[in-house]
Amino acid sequence: MLLVVAAGLLFGFWMEPTSAVAWTCGMLCIHGAIIYNCNNYLKEPSFPNNTRRWRVRFVLLDLLYGLCWMTMLIHPVGSDPVANTLMMFVMLLVVAVSSMLAASLPIAAFAATAPVTSAIALKFAMSGTFNNYILAVLALAAEGYFALLAHRLHSTTLATLEARAEKDALIGELEQAKAISDEARHRAESANVAKSRFLAQMSHELRTPLNAILGFSEVMKSEIFGEHAVKVYKDYSADIHNSGVHLLNLINEILDLSRIEAGRYELNEEAVSLLHVVADCHHLLKLRASSRGITIHEVFEHGMPRIWGDERATRQIVLNLLSNSIKFTPQGGDIWLKVGWTASGGQYLSVKDNGSGIAEDEIPIVLASFGQGSNSIKSAEQGAGLGLPIAKSLIDMHGGTFTLRSKLRIGTEVIVTFPPERVMSALAPMAEEAPPLQPERTTDVTADDRRRPRNKPIMNAGTGL
Repeated sequence: MLLVVAAGLLFGFWMEPTSAVAWTCGMLCIHGAIIYNCNNYLKEPSFPNNTRRWRVRFVLLDLLYGLCWMTMLIHPVGSDPVANTLMMFVMLLVVAVSSMLAASLPIAAFAATAPVTSAIALKFAMSGTFNNYILAVLALAAEGYFALLAHRLHSTTLATLEARAEKDALIGELEQAKAISDEARHRAESANVAKSRFLAQMSHELRTPLNAILGFSEVMKSEIFGEHAVKVYKDYSADIHNSGVHLLNLINEILDLSRIEAGRYELNEEAVSLLHVVADCHHLLKLRASSRGITIHEVFEHGMPRIWGDERATRQIVLNLLSNSIKFTPQGGDIWLKVGWTASGGQYLSVKDNGSGIAEDEIPIVLASFGQGSNSIKSAEQGAGLGLPIAKSLIDMHGGTFTLRSKLRIGTEVIVTFPPERVMSALAPMAEEAPPLQPERTTDVTADDRRRPRNKPIMNAGTGL
C-alpha cells in the first residue's frame, strides 16, 4: 500500500492530479478486497473444493491488481530517457513486490506481473529506438527472473511446511512413546511391589511349616525317642529333612535375589579377611566334596591384608561358587581354589574345576536369574539357577568384577575381583610429639608450691632440649 501511495504521488507530476488520485484510490480498493478475501479464507475450514475456488479468486484479484498497474505505467509520461528509466524502475519494483507477496501461489504472481511486463516491453518495442529495444528485453528478462524467484520461494515454503509437519509428527510420536514408557514403568513398578509383597508373604507362610518339617524330621532321623520299628522309616525321615533343607535354601536365595534387584540389599561393611573366608568355606564343603571323591587344591598367597566389605556377602559368594563347582564336577575330579593379588593392587578369588563345562552361547543364560545350561541340566544335580546371578550381583555391589570362562568337556573357571580401593593397607605408626616447655615463672614460690610436685622436661638428643 505504501508503494501505491508513493507511485500515485510521483505520477501526479506527469499527469493530471485527479487521474492520479483516482488511480490511487482504485488500487487501495483492490488491496482492501485482497485483504478481505484473505481473512475470509483463513476463517473457512480447509476442503479441496474450497481450495480450488479460493485459488481462482486469488488469481483473478492479482490479475486485476496487475492490470491496474499496467494502466498507470503505459500512460504517456514523456519520451525522454528520464521518463523511460523511471518507468523501468517502477515496473521492476512492482514485479519484485508482487512476486514476493504472491510467492505462495506462483500462478497468482504470474497473473499480477505478466500484464505489467508485457505492456512495458510492448511500449518500449514500439518506440523504434535501439535503447528502448534493450529496455524491452531487460523487462522480459526481469519477468523471467522474478517468476523463477517466486517458484523458488514457493518450493522453500513447501519444504518448510513439510519439515514442520514432520517435526510435529515426531514430537507427537515421542510424546506417545513417553506415555507408553511411563505406563510400562508404572506397571513394572506395580508388578515389582506385588512381587515383593508376594515373596515376603510366601516366605513367612513357607518357613512356618518348614520349621515343623525340619524339626520333626530331624527328631525322627536321629531316633531321639527310640528306634523305628521299620528301618526304612529312618531313610524316609532323612529324605524329608534333606528336602526341607533344600527348600529352605531355595527360599533364602529367592529372597536374596529379590532384595538385590529391588535395591534393598544393604552391605554391612567391615574389615574382612578374604583368605580366612575362603578357608572357612572350604572347610564347610570339604565333606561334601570328599563324599564325591573330589579333591580341592588350595593355592593361597599368605600375608594378604583385609578388605573392606560385607563378610556375609563375601561368604555367600564363595559358597555359591564352590558348591557350583562341586555340583558340576564328576566323581574323582579336581577343583582349584586360588586367592591372590590382581595386577592393579586388588584381590581376587578363582574357582576352577574340570567338570562338564558350559557352551559359550549359554554363558549369558547361566548368568541370568533361574538360567541353566543344557549340559548342566543333564549331567548334574537340579538347582534353581540362582547361585551365579546372586554371586555376580553381590560382587557388583562391592565394585568388583565377575568373569566366567568355560569350555565344554574341559571345565569352568570363575574369577571375582575386589577393587584396590577396598584393600586396607597397614597404617604407619603415629609419631608422638614432645609437649612444649613452659617458661619458668619469676613469681615468688609459696609454701604450697614447694609441696606440689613438678614435671621434669623430657630430654631429646635430637633437639638438645
